Formats: sequence, structure tokens, C-alpha cells
Amino acid sequence: MKNINIISVCGSGTVTSSMIAGKVKDMLEEHGYKAKTVEVNPGGVDQQLSSGKWDLIVHTSPLKGKYDLPCINAVGLLTGMDEEGFIEALFKAVDGLKL
Repeated sequence: MKNINIISVCGSGTVTSSMIAGKVKDMLEEHGYKAKTVEVNPGGVDQQLSSGKWDLIVHTSPLKGKYDLPCINAVGLLTGMDEEGFIEALFKAVDGLKL
């Protein structure tokens, strides 16, 4: 199983980011990946990036900066509107990672 490290971001860094992280973990595990996630608010992204190796960011709140890793808007996964678009973007990003 390949490991993927994901930062999940929502406005408060708790409920929504945890829900998104859980759904992303389940999707990835079905395709042979093991996901490690951390849930933060937009202000916590920089601290996480400086404290470890992260492969991608999924977010439902606007991010405070530009980052050198894939950042995927997860609002579609949250609302169900264009959920397929999110899933497609997620796996396209994962396929592009050097794991």
C-alpha cells in the first residue's frame, strides 16, 4: 500500500475537515493507498507544511497562500454538487505524485 499525507482544511479546522478527511481516506484505501491526514483551519496550513512532508491539500475554505503541492477544492465532496469532479481531481493529483 502506498502512503499519502494529506492536509484537510476547513474554516475551523475541526468538523468539516474531519468529515472530508474521512471520505478521502476511504476513497483512497479502495484504490490501494493508505492516507494519513491532519485537519486544520487555513491559518494552520503553513505550520503543517513546515513540520512534515505532505503530498496534497484538500480544502473547503479558501487557502491563505499558494503552495507547491496539489490543492483540491473539496466543496463538491461536502455538498454532493460536482462530487465526481472532486474525485476526478483527487485521483489525477494522486496519480501525479512521486510516491
